[in-house]
Amino acid sequence: MKQETIVVIVRAGPAGIATSACLNLLSIPNIVLEMEDCYASLWQKKAYDRLKLHLAKNFCQLPHMPFPLSAPTFVPKNMFVQYLKNYVYHFNVDPLYQRSVESAWYDKSAQKWVVTAQNNVSALVKEYVSEFLVVGTGENSEGFIPNVYGLDTFKGLVIHSSDYENGKTFGDKDVLVVGAGNFGMEIAYDLCNWGAQTSVVVRSPVHVLNKELVQLGMYFLKYIRCTIADKMVLVLSKLLYGDLGRFGIQRPLKGPILLKKETGISPVIDVGTISKIKTGDIKVMTSIKDIQGDIIKFTNGQERQFDAIVFATGFKSTVRKWLKEDGGLFNEKGMPKHKSPNHWKGENGLYCVGFASAGLFGISNDAKNIASDIFRIVDGK
Repeated sequence: MKQETIVVIVRAGPAGIATSACLNLLSIPNIVLEMEDCYASLWQKKAYDRLKLHLAKNFCQLPHMPFPLSAPTFVPKNMFVQYLKNYVYHFNVDPLYQRSVESAWYDKSAQKWVVTAQNNVSALVKEYVSEFLVVGTGENSEGFIPNVYGLDTFKGLVIHSSDYENGKTFGDKDVLVVGAGNFGMEIAYDLCNWGAQTSVVVRSPVHVLNKELVQLGMYFLKYIRCTIADKMVLVLSKLLYGDLGRFGIQRPLKGPILLKKETGISPVIDVGTISKIKTGDIKVMTSIKDIQGDIIKFTNGQERQFDAIVFATGFKSTVRKWLKEDGGLFNEKGMPKHKSPNHWKGENGLYCVGFASAGLFGISNDAKNIASDIFRIVDGK
């Protein structure tokens, strides 16, 4: 079985539906292939209950549809899912669900992409042939759990942060959160509020800001250089939080804005975790050395017994599992070879959206750039 179109988009997360919406506005036929039974499955199925967008709504809207004026500055998960529902309906984005992409390759003789996908319900395999291929799987395609010596001997529960909903079932348990990014710190706070004896592994230096400081920093960037904006934000952060080094949290050498720009590493946006660390309600631990049963040994010599581990250790790209020809676009880790803003276009009509380490703001820019570029090529034929 075979179906032809102009553009095939792989996955219907915010990146995929934003690109499809932009193409629809330009009347460019496209097919969105989604392996789950819904769009934005990470948001609908694998986001914890208390999650809110970490940036103000004007930095998180998808192309051509701002959030309602009545929406709060920092949009909660359920409201964002409703926004996506309205977005899909308004722009007539109609993904094909339960389609698992098995391979994609470029047919040089026909000068077209051939994408093979299996229907998860019927098990039928179908080819989708297109002039352009958009990889919309993004950076957060699959949860990543690092190799920890002895993890297979741990007797308690081990989950990735994408499988965490809330701390209701963890009350009175000793829980270790591994990873001190935004997900890890917020999950630690949620667990503590539910009564869990909570510890968090802080492996690397990290900036801690609140939402207001992040907004202020982005405002500063409109008028002053990044390095000066960083200095101003850091002074305010130190006044607000004091010296966090004595609690086991070190600051990076580079400022939060520059670090985000150069590496994609975001500052931690504090939701109340730091105050609980200061009071000792949440314990900060060093890196894990090894695990023996329910005993976890840390690099500073400490040993503790835990009932559960939540790995908030990020995600990884799955592009290399199915994309047979990368069009000069991706490296061996399935990430773009070139940094933003030159990351989204490869060879032979291959594009990627959602790989800029710039969140929903980056997705919006990518989607508009890709649609405009495809329209230019199609219109010129």
